[in-house]
Amino acid sequence: MIEFRIFFAIALTFAFFGVEVVGGVISGSLSLLSDAGHMLRDAPALIISLGAIGIAKRVPTKTKTFGYHRIEIFAALLNGILLLGIGAWVLAEAYRRIYNPLSIESTTMLIVAAIGMVVNSYIAFKLHGSSDINVKSAYLHVITDTLSSAAVIVASIWIFFTNQTIVDAVLAAGIAVFMLYSAFKIVKDSVHILLEFVPKNVNLDEVIKDVLSVKGVRGIHNVHLWALCSNVHVFDAHVFTSHRDMLRIEKIKKEIKERLKKYNIKHATLEFECEECTENEIVKNIEH
Repeated sequence: MIEFRIFFAIALTFAFFGVEVVGGVISGSLSLLSDAGHMLRDAPALIISLGAIGIAKRVPTKTKTFGYHRIEIFAALLNGILLLGIGAWVLAEAYRRIYNPLSIESTTMLIVAAIGMVVNSYIAFKLHGSSDINVKSAYLHVITDTLSSAAVIVASIWIFFTNQTIVDAVLAAGIAVFMLYSAFKIVKDSVHILLEFVPKNVNLDEVIKDVLSVKGVRGIHNVHLWALCSNVHVFDAHVFTSHRDMLRIEKIKKEIKERLKKYNIKHATLEFECEECTENEIVKNIEH
């Protein structure tokens, strides 16, 4: 059962996040602490995946007609902001340690990082093979953390044999930069959805072209396309047709909604009209 696998992965992620924080403090390894921040980035990705599956099963209510889809976006936004703060702190601390290296307990660093790689590998194994887009995203997050843990292991071995602790600060800086990049992308994508812009992976011109190609459709205007959450898109438009027969119009509507499915549009509101707006109004609306 995919829900149980994701829930178990979340529990493991949070548990080992704590282990890495404690291990980082005890060993003095900044790269271990930054890797813990990396794991913290994975937890919301897994929670969003679990939430998306749960939300999909919930029936909308009279006061929440779209359900709770936006919760995952707010969670992602808060997580992104938190990670920006953590990444900035790690980067500043790495800069300080490059010029003032501290002693590091490489053995503790190695043990904790090795356990981290095992945990991440196990979680990746549990998530691998799912067809759900959210689970696939979480899987990729975990894979990058596995590689990060491997890098910390290499650094700990290097420190053990050479006592060159500067490698820990350099590695931490690299992880922090990647963390900041990921966090910025999370915040940017979350704001993009909250402001109800056209989904990034959907070309509005292609959608309009697809609708216009349906037999019986002569024009389309008042077009709006936005994302409700990461995997649900919403579309509404006025459709101009010369047909006045309701059965024929219903067939056209069914065909349009069928074509919209490939754009992940799960909610579509279509208003059919027998009189079309002027061409300038149509163009203005689409450009806007």
